[in-house]
Amino acid sequence: MEEKLEKIKVYTRKVLANDKTGHGLDHIERVVRMAEKIAESENCNQFIVIAAAYLHDTVDDKVVKDETEAFKQLVDFLEEIKLEPVEIEHIIHIIKNMSFSKSLSGTQEELSLEGKIVQDADRLDSMGAIGIARTLYYGGAKGRKLYDPKIAPRKLTSKEEYRTGDETTINHFYEKILTLNNLLNTDYAKRIGKKRQQFLENYLTEFLEEMDAK
Repeated sequence: MEEKLEKIKVYTRKVLANDKTGHGLDHIERVVRMAEKIAESENCNQFIVIAAAYLHDTVDDKVVKDETEAFKQLVDFLEEIKLEPVEIEHIIHIIKNMSFSKSLSGTQEELSLEGKIVQDADRLDSMGAIGIARTLYYGGAKGRKLYDPKIAPRKLTSKEEYRTGDETTINHFYEKILTLNNLLNTDYAKRIGKKRQQFLENYLTEFLEEMDAK
């Protein structure tokens, strides 16, 4: 399994080598490490957890030009390194159903325990100090306004709304990032999420006070 995981890591590095959105290999490595820690406290298939953690952004439409083609290439790769069909199906199911935007569409299928672990690890990386840095980095990459008091945060109801519209980087915290803490699955992640959530809230309070010159 270690040999297969090494090949998976190389594949991920190749796909995400030029990422400029905060979904590069540094993000992947943090998600993998966190997923491993969460998995230690759960009775789960650790190979599936680690493999899905490595691969979860290699088909993300924020990163790749053609999501359908990216999934095809991923399945071809997993078959090439001789994963069992049931393993491939499990990994693909996790990747297809773990994203925040998927939950907005109403078509998200129930995740396995392994999927919930990877989802928690990924969501934790959007919270706390790292989450703040990644959100600011992504907003800059997309050319978004940092803050505009005339633009109110939205209550998102669809993936299309999430990916479009007049949004600011600070509003993104209210529209998505601050909601993640209540969406965590495992006890381990919830303990970490509580601390990171408080850090986020403190940061936003300070930000708004400074914007008002207080």
